[in-house]
Amino acid sequence: MSGHRAFTGLTENFSSERRKRIEVRKEELRAAMLLHELRQARAMTQKAVGEVLNVRQPAVSRLERRTDMYVSNLRSYIEAMGGRLDIVAQFPQGSVVITNFSDTGEDTKPG
Repeated sequence: MSGHRAFTGLTENFSSERRKRIEVRKEELRAAMLLHELRQARAMTQKAVGEVLNVRQPAVSRLERRTDMYVSNLRSYIEAMGGRLDIVAQFPQGSVVITNFSDTGEDTKPG
């Protein structure tokens, strides 16, 4: 097609620093998802997540809508989808992984 370029060709004339900034921003945007978007991206239903967590679908729905929750519930939710929760504090001098939120062995149910 005349006048059309592949999307990947749009950045070919950018400086390497600009391409790097774009990649960093893409990763930030990719990482910023709501819980239900993350679950959908993993091609999982609320019912399937609930089965792994041993709770019913409405409890998963409530968990996804919460704006404040226990770290243990969030960790369980992420692990139910096959992931691992890492908590990182961002400072101007660099990032620090917070380790005292590792698995506590508590059996908490979301909701």
